[in-house]
Amino acid sequence: MTAHISAENGDIAETVLMPGDPLRAKWIAETYLTDPVCYSSVRNMYGFTGMFRGQRLSVQGSGMGMPSLSIYSHELLESYGVKTLIRVGSAGALTDKLNLREVVAASGATSESNLNRMRFNNLVEYAPVANFDLLRNAVDIANEQNKKIHVGPVLSGDVFYGDPPGLYKKLAEYGVLAVEMEAAELYTVAAKFGARALALVTISDNLVTDEHVSAEERQSSFADMVEIALEIAIR
Repeated sequence: MTAHISAENGDIAETVLMPGDPLRAKWIAETYLTDPVCYSSVRNMYGFTGMFRGQRLSVQGSGMGMPSLSIYSHELLESYGVKTLIRVGSAGALTDKLNLREVVAASGATSESNLNRMRFNNLVEYAPVANFDLLRNAVDIANEQNKKIHVGPVLSGDVFYGDPPGLYKKLAEYGVLAVEMEAAELYTVAAKFGARALALVTISDNLVTDEHVSAEERQSSFADMVEIALEIAIR
């Protein structure tokens, strides 16, 4: 057991889907996995292991923001032998070319967070990126399933409310598709442990058109993203 996950050795599969919302983790496990078992509920941050099409798979909530994601991803990789992490989260679009509920595969993640500045002693601007094989599989699988997917960089932000003056517009001009709160740390921690990681996000808000989905839909209506992620997990 670790400080934040009450699983025993062997309880967690080598591939883990990581939604931020623990209730989305519960929904994924109950909807898609066969015989899911809850291996941890510490702080109500649920983790489940079950079977998907004959292969063992886990789902672990990560909470909101990079500090929380960092804790769970670190413990999964260091203490439980996890090899692959696939984030399944939500994001706000920075362009009107993205519609609600469309899926984005984050090729890389920029951030205003100080986490990597502290890690690298302010000597470099570390560039967190997705695992190429997982990213390529995401595109192939989305095409096979006739689901639309966008590929490009995202912003992993520390601030949920508020847009630093002109920042989102400037980032969109440089090709950043959406803002979320975890991908940069996911990619960085995975790199540290030599693991594979990919962040998939569903557009829950559009910051240009001011459209959004409900809180309930954030928990359980992102089926396209989850079904892409599940297929990636068993390849």
